[in-house]
Amino acid sequence: MPELPEMENYKELLQQKIVGNTISGVMINRDKSINLSSDEFVKNVQTQKIKTIERRAKYLLFHLNNNSVLLLHLMLGGWMFYGTEEDKPDRTVQVQLSFGKQHLYFIGLRLGYLHLLSQEEVKGELADLGPNPLDVNFSLDTFLNLIRNRRGMIKTTLVNQEFLAGIGNRYSDEIAWHAQLLPERNMNELNDKENVQLYQSIKFILKQAIQYGGYMDEPLYKGDTKTGGYLDRTYVYDRKGEACKRCGAPIIKDKISSRKTFYCDECQK
Repeated sequence: MPELPEMENYKELLQQKIVGNTISGVMINRDKSINLSSDEFVKNVQTQKIKTIERRAKYLLFHLNNNSVLLLHLMLGGWMFYGTEEDKPDRTVQVQLSFGKQHLYFIGLRLGYLHLLSQEEVKGELADLGPNPLDVNFSLDTFLNLIRNRRGMIKTTLVNQEFLAGIGNRYSDEIAWHAQLLPERNMNELNDKENVQLYQSIKFILKQAIQYGGYMDEPLYKGDTKTGGYLDRTYVYDRKGEACKRCGAPIIKDKISSRKTFYCDECQK
């Protein structure tokens, strides 16, 4: 499932492509991917201009000039492609937004969705999300207050969207590795130094993943050389049996709370 870095990468690239452009056409191939009837959805989206694109946790928010919002959650298997009909991947498209001869294709939305909501409805939809770990106001003191008396394992805490918004399975493992902490360690067992390191590792890993375009397999557009650049840079995730990049010990694959988990039991303590 795309996490914070993937959605931030999509946001940054799409801002260059479609912000300020008018939606000239809308095609709905799967009614379950939207929240209105196809006719109503098209009526309220077509001819609207994309004012800005915002990311919140694992969501993208496309703000339209009629003050409504297209709220996107890709969920498991969802991705996007922007380009002409000739460039479109040979995949099933659930929703398509057109901008003249260029189109934004929403692909793999079997669980994901693109909902048209009011500003107030969006606030309600996202009300339970925790703070953005990359917000300028998310300081060390904020983090320490957040984890005070916090119980539960590092792994399950990091993927809890009500605790922090945007971290999922992949980056929770990357963060724990970078912090040199075993993912099954309990939060209330960490000492002051470990808490500081965990905070720093959250910031470092998420920023690094954004810098290299996240892990998505498919490019966003023809000639896109950024998207997916983090795939070859992961430290532990999906690297079972490979040598740890820090100590050389083999990476272990395990399950924690039914989630596949990767770590090094030599240098993570």
